[in-house]
Amino acid sequence: MQSPEPYIGLLVHLLLCISLGVGLIVAAKLIRHRVTTSHPAKHDTYECGEEPFGPAWRPTSVGFYLIALVFILFDAEAAFLFPWIQALRDGGPAAFWGMVAFLAVLFLGWVYAWRKGDLDWSR
Repeated sequence: MQSPEPYIGLLVHLLLCISLGVGLIVAAKLIRHRVTTSHPAKHDTYECGEEPFGPAWRPTSVGFYLIALVFILFDAEAAFLFPWIQALRDGGPAAFWGMVAFLAVLFLGWVYAWRKGDLDWSR
């Protein structure tokens, strides 16, 4: 059986991290600024200096979320193009055709979303 000596450093590090986290939370609670009264305007919805109209929690169209998800998907996938371009010379033809296949699948997903009508904002 192995002795626990190699794990002492890990245990000290873990205890230090936990005590630092708890200590900072306690210190923040002790030295925070306490306000006894609050102005009603502080709790009002604020957007670019405009006066809010209607409730802040109103229903949003599902189409908004579909377009946002498709945007995040294509934005994250486009981030893979930059390291690929940097490594293309070292990767050779396999890297090139691998990315062509990747972009083809991505394009097919875009065509599918477009054909299904998920990119139509007025829907």
